[in-house]
Amino acid sequence: MSDADPPFTVRLSDPGEVAAALPHLIGFQPHESLVAVSLRGRGGGRLGLTGRTDLPPAAHARPVLDGMVRSMLTDRPAAVLLLVVSEQDDDRDGGPGPAELPHRPLVHEAVLAFTAARVAVREVLLVRGGRWWSYDCDAACCLPAAGTPLPGGTSPLAAAAVVTGQVVEADRAALVRRLAPVGFLAAAGMARACDEVGDHLARRTAELGWDAVAEEGWAAVLAAVDAAEPGAGARLSDRQVARLAWGLRDVDLRDRALTLALGRSAAAAEVVWTELTRRAPASLAAAPATLLAVTAWVRGDGSLANVALERALASEPTYTFAVLLRTALDACLPPAEVRRLIRDACGPSDARR
Repeated sequence: MSDADPPFTVRLSDPGEVAAALPHLIGFQPHESLVAVSLRGRGGGRLGLTGRTDLPPAAHARPVLDGMVRSMLTDRPAAVLLLVVSEQDDDRDGGPGPAELPHRPLVHEAVLAFTAARVAVREVLLVRGGRWWSYDCDAACCLPAAGTPLPGGTSPLAAAAVVTGQVVEADRAALVRRLAPVGFLAAAGMARACDEVGDHLARRTAELGWDAVAEEGWAAVLAAVDAAEPGAGARLSDRQVARLAWGLRDVDLRDRALTLALGRSAAAAEVVWTELTRRAPASLAAAPATLLAVTAWVRGDGSLANVALERALASEPTYTFAVLLRTALDACLPPAEVRRLIRDACGPSDARR
């Protein structure tokens, strides 16, 4: 997809479709979660920002909800859709009355919080056991013992996720493990490769000058991205990882690599940044991890973006690019705005992408 190509547009016309699409909207299977989906455009017909939080205990519900409202307001929603994902049983008070859907007090507080911020709550759903319920519906299909089955088959959003390279994990912990550093033996091999490549680059720079070495670094980035395209099947060697990680320490080369998030090779670039984030030593992991965070955020995967950014800041807490991006993501800067900032900062790219 070129920079001028429009992003994928996926239309979800039914609340059940949105409920079924939650793993693709947030990047992993949510468990015991409250999810808010921004509804944008005229009449709130377009999905925007998706926010998720663990179901809070009653004593801490209001501060958590206030934080969620502040985040969603950055997307300027016309309305929001709220979804409670929980396997908790129906509430029974022991009286003669019918059972109630669980977490109604939290739902009530959430509606009040968004209403106070002048954001309409379009609907509130419970997602449980492969079915969904509406908290505002009193029809037979919405009774606690009933529910509506989630749509089956491959959803349009799932198909789009495959095209854009998104991987849905079982939970957030699995997402963290995907970017965890490699084991001891692999790390030792990478450390040796980084020492050898670092010495080689120092001699190369003395011979040719930094500009020539930087161009070689850019050529190495493009070759790695080409090798990561679907069907290529190539795996980076330790020395290739070391060459890329050392090269990305140069701010100009890193900023050039940023433009790959906007082009048709964005998915392949994300594969490369993921590999470098896992395998590069901590001292060299901040740049690729931050590039991974940007690429994930641009395509709307906030969960992966945040995990990658945590990895970058764990590797180098004062890495300026990661610190700035942390501030932007905490403010829920929309992906479209990130795209614009990259274009403005980097200018036209010669990346063939």
